[in-house]
Amino acid sequence: MASMLPDNPSLSRLREQARSLQRRARAGDPDAVESIQRHHPRPDRVLAQLPDRFALHDAQVTVARRYGFTGWPALVRYLDTAATLTVDPSRVDEGALGEADRFCALAVLHYTDVDAPPRWKNAVELLTATPDLTEDHVWAAAAAADAGTLRRLLRVDRTQAVAAGGPFGWPPLLYLCYSRATASRAETLETAALLLDAGADPNAGYLWRGMSTPFTALTGVFGEGEQGPRRQPRHPFCTELATLLLDRGAHPADHQTLYNRMFRPDDSHLELLFDRGVADGGPSPWERRLGEAMETRAQMWRRQVQWAAAHGFSGRLELLERHGIDVGGVEVVAPTFPADPNARDEDGATALHHAAWAGDLDLIARLLAAGADRDAVDDRFGTTPQQWAEHADQSEAAALLRERPPR
Repeated sequence: MASMLPDNPSLSRLREQARSLQRRARAGDPDAVESIQRHHPRPDRVLAQLPDRFALHDAQVTVARRYGFTGWPALVRYLDTAATLTVDPSRVDEGALGEADRFCALAVLHYTDVDAPPRWKNAVELLTATPDLTEDHVWAAAAAADAGTLRRLLRVDRTQAVAAGGPFGWPPLLYLCYSRATASRAETLETAALLLDAGADPNAGYLWRGMSTPFTALTGVFGEGEQGPRRQPRHPFCTELATLLLDRGAHPADHQTLYNRMFRPDDSHLELLFDRGVADGGPSPWERRLGEAMETRAQMWRRQVQWAAAHGFSGRLELLERHGIDVGGVEVVAPTFPADPNARDEDGATALHHAAWAGDLDLIARLLAAGADRDAVDDRFGTTPQQWAEHADQSEAAALLRERPPR
């Protein structure tokens, strides 16, 4: 199974959902009855007792199974575990932070819509203006890849390599891996090696807003995601840093990495992970820790196969199949130029919106030549293709869309 809990889940809210389901079921609410039919392991037995009886434990197991758990105890165990691992970057008040913590917050990917190059530039400017902010702050030293300062700090106290702190309560290795304000390649790799030599966990990670797919050190290094490669880029020294982590024990079955990097046809991350045994590796530390809350390997690979087929990534499908992944049961959709350049998808976005988001300059030019409306506004955000490009930090695409043909 795989958890389908909402962001930042809490036991008190889920208990109230169970009580609400109990009340509504006894009142004959059709949605409550339908939920019991779909999710309770013995729906006929409990529905036959309505409206006189519907026990709270029956409501709880229905709620738990609706969220992907085998039962209420498994859900409670997950929430207990998640309570110590959950971080919601959007809940941190950056204005109240000291300089070192503020540098860390600005430097790293949040995986929210604040991620953007200006933040990392501000982090670099803050460090330049106050170069001593890393001196007594191991997490800022890691985010800055300040190997010299880090070596001095660890010489005094090696346990700082695993200490949770900074604005998000992370160990230093996560600040290094999620930072987009690091120094040189050599400094970055030296900083990582110093932390790992001092006992840092190469499988360190956290649960983003309580989501059961962990955001690990590897996740931060490989980068990307739903906000696109400009707003959530891979680490500047992605391949070298990921290789070091894998060499030092990071498990290659990193579910969130595979999700974040599936949106574009580049397969360099998969090639490295396959080389390190992702196809047949045993359970990862996170899979053992979170158990049924995490999606299975079969679910993980099926998501990859379905996305690749739906987006015409035939090379990825060949790569997956070559490494023993079942790619059957899907139909590869070959990319085609739209017959109507102004046709809209379910959210009212046109092909020009999507080309702008991807920064595909050739496709943008072709669509405009075919009569695509550069002023079309989508239904979900109420924005034009140019605004999509600007939000994705696709500056070249935005500039192209700002150009107006002579009248």
